[in-house]
Parts: sequence; C-alpha cells; structure tokens
Amino acid sequence: MSFLKEQLNGFKIILGSGSPRRKELLEELGVDFTIDNLSVDESYPSGLKGSDIALFLADLKAMAYPSGRLTDKTILITADTIVCLNDDVMGKPDDQAHAIEILRSLSGKTHSVVTAVCLRNNLKKRLFYNETKVTFKVLSDEEINYYIERYKPFDKAGAYGIQEWIGFIGIEKIEGSYFNVMGLPVHQLYDEIQQFVSQVD
Repeated sequence: MSFLKEQLNGFKIILGSGSPRRKELLEELGVDFTIDNLSVDESYPSGLKGSDIALFLADLKAMAYPSGRLTDKTILITADTIVCLNDDVMGKPDDQAHAIEILRSLSGKTHSVVTAVCLRNNLKKRLFYNETKVTFKVLSDEEINYYIERYKPFDKAGAYGIQEWIGFIGIEKIEGSYFNVMGLPVHQLYDEIQQFVSQVD
C-alpha cells in the first residue's frame, strides 16, 4: 500500500478529467480512483487573465459535478491547464493550421503553463494553481509540421505535449514543475490532498 493510499483509507477519489496524462500522473501517486468526466462549456469572462482563467475553469468543472454524488469522504479532483504567451492564452488548436500558428508563436520564446486544481467534497472545496516557465528553441517549419502530422496535438493547450517528441527536441529550459506542464502539479497535489483530508477528519 502506498504512503498516500494509507492516509486516504476510507476516502473515495474521483478524477473529473478525461485527460490520459492526468490519469497517468494520479496513478503514479499510488492512489485508487475512478474517472467521472463531465462535459462543461469552458467559456470564461473576458476580463480574466493568466492563473485566474485556470482557477475559474477548474472551479467551474468541480461545481458542475452533482452534489448528490459527493459525500464528506469523497475527494473530487478537477483541473485546467492554460498556456500563456505574454497576455495571450494559447488554447487547444482548432485544426492543423491553427496548431502550426500556435507553435510558430511559441518558437524561440518563453511562455507560462498554469495548471489550476480544485479539490471538492460535499462540505468544502480547495483551489490552488502552479506555474511553470517553458522556453522553446527556434523551431523550423519542418519540425513543427513533423510533430503535428505524427502526434496530432489537437487536445492539448498550446498545441504540444512536453512528454512527446517536440518536448525532447524543442525545449531548452524549464523553470518549475515538469509534471505541471503535463497537466497536474503532482508534488503540490500530494501536499494539498493531505491537508484536505486532515481538515475533514
């Protein structure tokens, strides 16, 4: 039995995300969980910027979950990851042309990746976020096209996955959590879950 799993004895963990990366990262924490991903309109107020967008969306996903499915021994985990270049949010690409445009804009520059997480049960919720700075080398059009054609990153904010080919050949520097860029700041989530549980008990 894992260290965290012992502390979660009696708790039901629900991952409210369909992301295979988040599923993989949560599994690595050594906890048992189920996946129950609700479809949510991910629109947000136009005045929000940076981390406030990610926090708003993680909260939105958590609050969309029916309260009747939660107990005081449930922990629902929802998350949202955004990629920001200056004040511009690079969302998931609409198509191949959009993905090319996004990666060209990130090429040779440093951008921020913010992942916000919400923990919720029927008594309370806890919101937090983590930010990582990622620097790409100058990417050639051939490299961008090769990556998009083979990996089809249309479900990824910023049109790339750090754990894929583009991350291996294109990223020069990371300041902060690698796993945060994948979609879940697991080091912070580990601490936050323990605090959440201690306050429930």
